Amino acid sequence: MIYEFEGRVPAISKSAYVFESATIIGNVHIGDNVWIGPGAVLRGDYGEISVGSYSAIEDNCVIHARPGEKTSIGEHVTVGHLSVIHTGTIKDYAVIGMNSTVSDFATVGKWAAIGEGAVVKNGSVIPDKGIAVGVPAKVIGEVSIEYINVWTKYKENYNTFCKRYLENLKPLKN
Repeated sequence: MIYEFEGRVPAISKSAYVFESATIIGNVHIGDNVWIGPGAVLRGDYGEISVGSYSAIEDNCVIHARPGEKTSIGEHVTVGHLSVIHTGTIKDYAVIGMNSTVSDFATVGKWAAIGEGAVVKNGSVIPDKGIAVGVPAKVIGEVSIEYINVWTKYKENYNTFCKRYLENLKPLKN
């Protein structure tokens, strides 16, 4: 469902795909060919959220921002299932592993990879191409060109989802 809240109206590209079971509230900007999975919640009720083009917000993610603040997700970003992003900045091409948290005022760099279940603490900075894992997340290495090549192919698959879902997803009656 998509909701206006106190005059804050979502701006969603016509080429984006938002599952009917996802919830988009208020000051949320969704770019071209963004795929928003089932159960995802993007709540711009008193903060602002932007999701750059060609990004994927997978199933059951929660994205929010503090009052008067912004959560910014760049282009070609993958936010894994069950992740929470709260007043964070995720730069282009980053991969946020399933069930991870990026907390207030943290920054995840371009092509950085956050391991599954990691917690990027308040104010942390994960550098470009950094690999961070654990609770709290610690940088343990740098992504390789092989990783970038593999994830570029994965991201291309999600980039086709918007059109494919718009054309081919059909509800079935029980």
